[in-house]
Amino acid sequence: MRATVIHAPGDIRVEDAPEPKILKPTDAIIRTVATCVCGSDLWPYRGLEPVGDPHPMGHEYVGIVEEVGREVSNVKPGQFVIGSFATSDNTCANCQKGWQSSCLNREFMGTCQAEYVRIPNAHGTLVATDEHPSDELVPSLLAVSDVMGTGWWAALAAEVKPGSTAVVVGDGAVGLCGVIAAKELGAERIIAMSRHESRQKLALEFGATDIVSERGEDGVARIKDLTNGIGADSVLECVGTAESMRQALHATRPGGNVGFVGIPHEVAVDGLELFFSQVGLRGGPAPVRRYMPELIDLVLSGHIDPGKVFDLTLPLEQVAEGYKAMDERRAIKALLTP
Repeated sequence: MRATVIHAPGDIRVEDAPEPKILKPTDAIIRTVATCVCGSDLWPYRGLEPVGDPHPMGHEYVGIVEEVGREVSNVKPGQFVIGSFATSDNTCANCQKGWQSSCLNREFMGTCQAEYVRIPNAHGTLVATDEHPSDELVPSLLAVSDVMGTGWWAALAAEVKPGSTAVVVGDGAVGLCGVIAAKELGAERIIAMSRHESRQKLALEFGATDIVSERGEDGVARIKDLTNGIGADSVLECVGTAESMRQALHATRPGGNVGFVGIPHEVAVDGLELFFSQVGLRGGPAPVRRYMPELIDLVLSGHIDPGKVFDLTLPLEQVAEGYKAMDERRAIKALLTP
């Protein structure tokens, strides 16, 4: 089969690789219908995370089940399925509490930019649709496997409530999906922080009521101006840099909450400052599996359309262009068709 491999920063290739096999009775093999490039994939691409030896890439996927292990009974060959980037058995103590991204048997996916993928913990990870969706719905279902689920978690972690004011820091796919989530959870005012026109337009289409283009302390000052000097009830931090975290914390009112879902890079939080701010802080890897049934229903009913974050579609063979376009901010998110 063909699969994406990163060799070094900026060096993404599509190569021949062995087709995956069932290794455990809880595995499934899927043929990918669509996969994509994630903003987090850009960290090693940009040299901001070590690459090490050449290795496969990709953790977002939808596809058709080809084969299942003997202990997998919830999905069967021929079904269309969506799965999370963090696999889970959905039965352990953490899963039963709704924290599937901390499953005691968790494995993070990392081989999905390929024609075929082995899914560990398939019984607890994969959700099948009743029938094969139309091509138009595939991008939005693909978004559920990570960015829509992660944006949803950011809004819940920030405790977005009906009538509240929410700020979204980050205008990538997760941040834009966070706008959708904040609207669905009833926020009256949604302030999207973005300085890119195409992303601003999409944020407004998704439900943002205000756009703030300033960053850093200027951005915080603008948020304060828009909230009578107090700050927002909820802030969704969807980037993962020191600046974005500082901006999120400073833009939140006392008693408000920050939900942080951007993978932190060189982020340090001053404990004393946090103590006196009286701002709540919660985040981490999104328990996407918890939200998947609800989000899939919202997509299939046409209630939400997060697939609009995919503004570039390429064949898998051109995955390097997808990385390059996202790195240069010519694309929000690249969808790949094997």
